[in-house]
Formats: sequence, C-alpha cells, structure tokens
Amino acid sequence: MKIDPILRRNDLHIIFYVTLIAVMEVSVISPVLPAVATALRLTSREVNLLIVVFTLPGIFLSPLMGILADRFGRKKVLIPSLLVFGCCGSACFFVDSFGMLLLLRFMQGAGSASIGSLNQTIIGDLFPGRERIRAMSYNSSVVSIGTMLYPAIGGAVALLGWHYPFLVSSLAFPVALLVALNLDTPHLIHNGKFREYLNTSFHLIRKKNVLSLYFGTMSAFILLYGILLSFYPFLMRHRFGASSFEIGLVISATSVGAIIGALNLGKLSGIFSPKKLILSAFMLYIISFTIAFYSGNIFLFALPVFIHGFANGLLIPNIQTQISIIAPMEIRGAFMSINSSVLRLGQTIGPLTSGMILADAGEPYVFIAGVVFASAAIIAVAWGVKDNVVLN
Repeated sequence: MKIDPILRRNDLHIIFYVTLIAVMEVSVISPVLPAVATALRLTSREVNLLIVVFTLPGIFLSPLMGILADRFGRKKVLIPSLLVFGCCGSACFFVDSFGMLLLLRFMQGAGSASIGSLNQTIIGDLFPGRERIRAMSYNSSVVSIGTMLYPAIGGAVALLGWHYPFLVSSLAFPVALLVALNLDTPHLIHNGKFREYLNTSFHLIRKKNVLSLYFGTMSAFILLYGILLSFYPFLMRHRFGASSFEIGLVISATSVGAIIGALNLGKLSGIFSPKKLILSAFMLYIISFTIAFYSGNIFLFALPVFIHGFANGLLIPNIQTQISIIAPMEIRGAFMSINSSVLRLGQTIGPLTSGMILADAGEPYVFIAGVVFASAAIIAVAWGVKDNVVLN
C-alpha cells in the first residue's frame, strides 16, 4: 500500500500530537465522572460542571488567542498554552476540593483555547493546494482516533483511583518540547498596524461565504453533541434497554465512520467541489436521523451512527480547509480561532437544546429538530458558499 508522502513529514506528526492533546481532556475524564461524584458526594448535574467549565473559556478566548498567534507567532502562543494545559490538568490529581477542581479545569480550558485551532492554522501555513485538504483530513482522522481511544484509556487509568486520569494531561509537556525544538513555522510578515489587521479581519469575516462556513461548523457540533452524544444514549437505553457497554460500542461507530470519511475526503475533493461535499454531509445527517428513527434494534442503530460519523469526516476538515484558504496567513490564526469558538458554542448549545426538547416534547421532536436544523444548514451553505473548487 502506497503511503501519502505528506504522512512522512515530521512537522505533520508533531501537529498530530498537538491534536491528540486538544481532544484529550473531555474524552479521558468522562468515564471517571461517576466516581468523582461518588467520592465528592456530588449530583450528576454538579459533576458535569467539570466538562462545562473546561469548554466555556474557549468560546471567548479562542479569538483572542488567534489574534495573538497572528501578531506574535504560532509557537509563542501554542507552547505556553500546552504548558498551562499540562500544569492545571495535572494539578487536579492533587485536589480533593470540588471548588478547586472547577477552578483548575477552567484554567486548563483557558490553556486549551488555542490548541484546537492553532493545529489547523499551522496546517494551513505549511501545506499548500491539495496537500492542505489531505493534511486536514488526516488530522481529523487523528481527532476521531483520539475520541475513540481516550475513554477506554481514562476508564483503565481510573481503576487506580478517580484522581489518576487527570495525570494524562502531563503528556502536554513532551508535546510542548517537541513543538519548541522541532516544529518550524513560517515567519509572519506584518504589513500595517494592528488597527489595519482588525479592519482586514472584520472585512473578510463579514463575507457571506465565511459566515456560512462558520454556521456549518456550529451546526455540525450542535447535531453531534445535541443528538448523537447527548440524546442517542438515552434513546438506546429507553428503546432497546441497552447496557452502558452496548451504548458505548454503538457510539464508537461514529469515530469509525469519521475516520473513513476523512481518509476519503482528499480523493473526493478531486471529484466534487467543497460546496457539494458540505451539502452532501448535511444530507447524510438527515438520512441518518431518518434511519435512526425507524431502527428496531440496537444492531441496526449502529448504521445511522456510522453514517453520522462518515458525514462528520467529510464535513469538518473540509470546512476547516476552506476557512484556511480564504484567510491570508497574516490573519489565519484569528479566522481558525473563531471557527473553534463557534465549534465550542455548538458543543454547548446542542445538549441544552436537545435536553429541553426531550423533556418538554418527547423523543420524536428531537429527530424533527435535527432534520430542521440540518435543513437550515443546507440552505445557509447553498446561499453563502461558492460552488467552485478552490484547491489547485
């Protein structure tokens, strides 16, 4: 089997390590939340704040981190962010106070605010043309591999005690050292003053193609976190009487689908325009919701979950690539960071919305809401994204 030459590049390998840090601290900690709740005598709602306070800072800090990365350089922001992430996450191991855990998780989330966007920004800096979408696709596959493996790692480490999964954060330290010593990023040339930088950024961000791509990102993560990750586990428990193991096994089909979708995106991008692939992904979401609604057993339910993941693999790295192409290198950090902010906004809105609909209206209306929202995203993309192949 022939290996893509860009997969041999050391700089891409380092970016993969950064990506694995970026997706770590929700996936690793999730399996230990019940044990934390028991040890500290917390309710499920209270212990879930360990996730909320981690994701919250990114909504507001990601754009600021992107601006700093544009003005001072990618590594000057990324390395301190990795160190803050590792220090605050590891410090949770030594804490028994819930209030202190929340504070450390918030600070760790602040450190994480730039990590999940600067990896994509650096890919945009280093890889031109069609190499970029292939690199973004491989990076998206790494995300899926991490989200598939980390829960098992966290659960295994938690056998030693509920404190121990927090120590996995210390892996950020060797990654920071690798970035410092071995990752070469292009030198940024600043033409004009900071006000001109802001004016240029705001001018491009207001364009309908950029706004449509941001809306596509937010929609994808509202559907992922609101329906697949928050609603489907309750649905499988209620409809099929599924165990936690069965639910986890079915949900893992999302990651398998995302890996396959992302690995095929480079090939498909040579056949179809980015706009057609984005529209197709949202159509696949609707198809997956329809199949899920009518699925009569737990084994059939894995099919719509797989389709949803496959759509993610086509959609997310595609949008990331298009945003990185629209933004010149000097303002790319801000653009990718705003995409990270709307991503986190989707992660927050999705579970809240699906929970309210499920409680007030019932299961069928969550599916209806998913179809309506995916349809709205199709309209937004059809209206705003240009129908041409931008990679040469």
